[in-house]
Amino acid sequence: MSTVERFRALHHGRAPGDPLILPGPWDAAAARVFVAAGFPALATPSAGVAASLGYEDGATPADEMFAAVARITRAVDVPVSADVEGGYGLAPGELVERLLEAGAVGCNLEDSDGGVLKDPHAHAEYLAEVRSAAADRLFVNARVDVFLHGDKDPERAIERAAAYVAAGADCVYPILAPADVLPLLRSGIQGPLNALALLEPDGPSPAELGELGASRVTFGPGLQRRAAAALRRIAEDIPARRHAPAAGPAGA
Repeated sequence: MSTVERFRALHHGRAPGDPLILPGPWDAAAARVFVAAGFPALATPSAGVAASLGYEDGATPADEMFAAVARITRAVDVPVSADVEGGYGLAPGELVERLLEAGAVGCNLEDSDGGVLKDPHAHAEYLAEVRSAAADRLFVNARVDVFLHGDKDPERAIERAAAYVAAGADCVYPILAPADVLPLLRSGIQGPLNALALLEPDGPSPAELGELGASRVTFGPGLQRRAAAALRRIAEDIPARRHAPAAGPAGA
């Protein structure tokens, strides 16, 4: 079984409450941590990678994004899907080849540009061309931005999802869909459904998202931001440690 076939198989036959959990590495070191923790596959977050490279979300040059993905895929032996935002204006064939050259087995493609939803028919045509160029070599996750940049109407999200699945998308990702809307989306969407875990203290766990209908769960830049916050706390503690009085000899 090829790596992409292995990745595709991970999305199917999942029991309720047992979604595929895909941590989002922002660099090779993070990827190795997640693999060591036992995760069978990874999905890079474009915002997390951007932060690691010193860019704002959406401002990473294509060459740097593909180079970052390549460093991650070289560092691990599990399948890695890459968030390539809207495709960076690349023709479908070139996008596919660059993903494959970087070692990715899948990709996220957004259906908005500059905070505005794309025409769903035009985007479906683009996805169909990506699918044609990739054949079975890539797992295509079609992001639906209705809840991020649209009117948050679940029916509109289902309509867009149906068009993308018909175009050949392997999975649909209605980013920021409220947890209580997932059962409705699940009932109206064919194939795997990606949900975003927000890592909020009172938010649903990945298992709970799975029970609500998610086939797979990703975290966006959430894990990178938590890691950065932890590093910030460590850094802030360094001056205190530097100025703390040394401990006296034992028994003094």
